[in-house]
Amino acid sequence: MPGHTHAHEHTPGGPAHSHDHGSGHGGHSHGVAADADRRWLTIALTLITVFMAVEVTIGVLARSLALISDAAHMLTDAASIVLALIAMRLAARPARGGYTFGLKRAEILSAQANGLTLVLLAAWLGYEAVRRLINPPDVEGGLVFGTALVGIVVNILAAWCISKANRSSLNVEGAFQHILNDLYAFIGTAIAGLVVMLTGFARADAIATLVVVGLMLKAGFGLISASGRIFLEAAPAGIDPDAVGDRMAAAGQVVEIHDLHIWQITSGQPALSAHVLVTPGGDCHTVRRNLQHQLREEYGITHATLQVDHLGEDQDEEALLQIAAPTGHRGHTEDTHGPVHRPGPHDH
Repeated sequence: MPGHTHAHEHTPGGPAHSHDHGSGHGGHSHGVAADADRRWLTIALTLITVFMAVEVTIGVLARSLALISDAAHMLTDAASIVLALIAMRLAARPARGGYTFGLKRAEILSAQANGLTLVLLAAWLGYEAVRRLINPPDVEGGLVFGTALVGIVVNILAAWCISKANRSSLNVEGAFQHILNDLYAFIGTAIAGLVVMLTGFARADAIATLVVVGLMLKAGFGLISASGRIFLEAAPAGIDPDAVGDRMAAAGQVVEIHDLHIWQITSGQPALSAHVLVTPGGDCHTVRRNLQHQLREEYGITHATLQVDHLGEDQDEEALLQIAAPTGHRGHTEDTHGPVHRPGPHDH
């Protein structure tokens, strides 16, 4: 995680003092309502596990790949919910020792695992579906159709249960996407079973599977991409760091913003750190409070750690001129990470 030293001394015009620029985190909570969410996820898990056992048996008897693929998908549904429940418990543990953010990213690990299982399962089902398109087996259409209708009801109930949990958590969203894709799979399977019943077109079973494979790949890659952005500490989707830096630089008494980092601790918890230079004699505490208020109100960033210094502090006159110059900067900012933001038009 990006970090800065947050204590320094001011000597001009007054006694030494310290700036503790970490934002307070009181007054807001993060994550999910753990007890309620665990209850809803457990109900969904029970529904899926019971029906999965029934479906495997019927799928084998009916010789339906669509039903067997649905059952396999339900197995990953169950696994995704178990992962979500474990991740919730880990994420709820307080920060201690070397884990200064706690284990909040356990939820992101769970979301990424859910995305990977969707992609891998889609690859296997796609291969089997193509094989059955080439050499279709006999399929018991009526048995497939009836089982799929029950599966639709079960998955609607399971999806409703998970929708009652906090889907702003990427972890819960991963489990929800599994259930939602399984619902699509059962709809496709029901249509395929009906087609086989009415026309005898056995390839409808494999075609329905391929449609579901496409939906699984879309959901799986979406989860992998979203969780990957968090692991790579990219800025949250919808937040442009350059725009944020420019808005901060336009605040009163601010001369320059650099070492600006924006990332997510876990889903729904954006964080920011930056080095702020203010005008000589400016009120660092007021600037910090104003910037943190701006970040909270305009961007929803409540974890803002700002190191605030007076322009030219602890530097000679030449370095001061270099910092204040409109182009080129060394001295205080020669080791900055990323673009430098100043009031008015400038290059990033």
